Amino acid sequence: MNESLDAWFASEILIHEQALTYYLRRCWPQRDELHDLRQEIYVRVYEAAGKALPTTPKSFLFATARHLMADRVRRSRVVSIEAVGDFESLNVLVDEITPERWFGGRQILKRLAEAFDLLPDRCREVVWLRRVEELSQKEVAMRLGISEKTVEKHIAKGMRLMAGYFYGGDDAEMPSKAAPAENEHGHGHGQQQTD
Repeated sequence: MNESLDAWFASEILIHEQALTYYLRRCWPQRDELHDLRQEIYVRVYEAAGKALPTTPKSFLFATARHLMADRVRRSRVVSIEAVGDFESLNVLVDEITPERWFGGRQILKRLAEAFDLLPDRCREVVWLRRVEELSQKEVAMRLGISEKTVEKHIAKGMRLMAGYFYGGDDAEMPSKAAPAENEHGHGHGQQQTD
């Protein structure tokens, strides 16, 4: 252990523990993760300081906290707007988020969610696994027991239908949920899908 680094850490970082804890409580919605989050921030700061001491330790501590929370949000991949917490206190694009942009962003997400929900079941499942869970085409095919070619067709169809709904502005672009789903060979209700 580097005693001078430990002394620096105690005098320059640990003295901000109360402020850091308050900040994390305000910004991070999962209360049960706060302790682990704080410890991971300390580890990152300590490791970085072992290479080069930051010139403004308190700012570095809180920047590390913001970056870690942003990393965790990115890793979780699918996160509701509410789960991100307070964007302003996270310092994420603060200068660009106006009430109009915030509302516009929520409207876009709502419209995309509506378009996604209107996709035929299998198509929606493929789009979710491929685009949201980021599985490879081969992994999606294996998981669903269909061919990779069928995965490609569902992705293309899903993107086309969602774009039509999103940009076309009317529900006529999307198949009705009550209508029988067409399979990729263009056959309707009376035949089973082979893939």
